[in-house]
Amino acid sequence: QLQLVESGGDLVQTGGSLRISCATFGFPYEYYALAWFRQAPGKEREGVSCIGSSGGSTHYGDSVEGRFTFSRDNAKKTMYLHMEDLKPEDTAVYYCAAVYLAHSCTLLASEYDYWGQGTQVTVSS
Repeated sequence: QLQLVESGGDLVQTGGSLRISCATFGFPYEYYALAWFRQAPGKEREGVSCIGSSGGSTHYGDSVEGRFTFSRDNAKKTMYLHMEDLKPEDTAVYYCAAVYLAHSCTLLASEYDYWGQGTQVTVSS
């Protein structure tokens, strides 16, 4: 069974920072491209950031570029999203996702095969 589990979502004040994580289980972690998506109530699922499998590059959505940093720890088989200068519009459920043998990555949800259950990030105004 392939499994991804998000954690670290919280209530944060505007301008604050937060790091959320996604632990992975049951697959060769380094062979997968990984991504973070988010979905706010009444809105489409939005690509936040992604990173290719080992040796791949990182990409960020326009709305978060310069504020969010995506990293992966192959030894811990865990991915992280560090968020700074948080804004109320960042409020959403954040999901991690994976796709096998993708050296490069995209921010299209349809490209990903495996998903976590999400963690809630709420930014107060």
